[in-house]
Amino acid sequence: MQGQDGERDGRGARNGGEPRAGAPAGTSAEVPAEVPAGSPAVAPDAEPRRGRPRSAAAERAILDAVIALLEAGEPLAGLSIERIARTAGVGKATIYRRWSGKEELFVDVVRDMEPTDPPVSGTAGLADLRVMLESLRTRGLAQRSSVLLVNIFAQMKSHPKLWEEYHGTVIAPRRVAMLEAVRRAVAAGELRDDLDVELIDDLFVGPMLVRTVHRPDAPLPDDLADRIITALLQGLAPAARV
Repeated sequence: MQGQDGERDGRGARNGGEPRAGAPAGTSAEVPAEVPAGSPAVAPDAEPRRGRPRSAAAERAILDAVIALLEAGEPLAGLSIERIARTAGVGKATIYRRWSGKEELFVDVVRDMEPTDPPVSGTAGLADLRVMLESLRTRGLAQRSSVLLVNIFAQMKSHPKLWEEYHGTVIAPRRVAMLEAVRRAVAAGELRDDLDVELIDDLFVGPMLVRTVHRPDAPLPDDLADRIITALLQGLAPAARV
């Protein structure tokens, strides 16, 4: 079958696909036409061939193939690159040009299914914190409404290498971004400067994580991020009596 990126799946490849049986490593999968005697192998003024651009259509087909297989009940551990390539209609080489292995591919599948991280200014403090807290809330809503996402996360946590990849490429950068926003808020005088920034970050993120992760039945109202920020800024001590 002809796949994306001009590759044939399972019947020999071309243009960078899988080599044919018996072909030396690193050679093309197709036998070049015989060059007539006395003819130069390459025209003197021929330009070197450039690598092909990555195909957005091929990437979309691969991500959709993984999602379709998972929806059909295939476990993450049972998915192979060969099966994914066959379902997507591409060669294995197309997948390996984009992802180093299954873990990296599966993380991108999860990121594709989750709501996109909203842009932040990178200069504001509390305003950026609010945007990121709201993003946590919307991701929590998405996971609650998707049985597939719930199932994927449950499987990811039982595969340390996959969970480590997700944590390192998704969770850790989000935490760094939150810490940077806390530092900006402290520098701008919006938050106290006598507390550890990691503690401040935990105080903001903690309530949202409890609601979205540890209490799946807890409400996630639209104004939850604002309520968390307001409660922290005002403090939990009762108002002074006049």
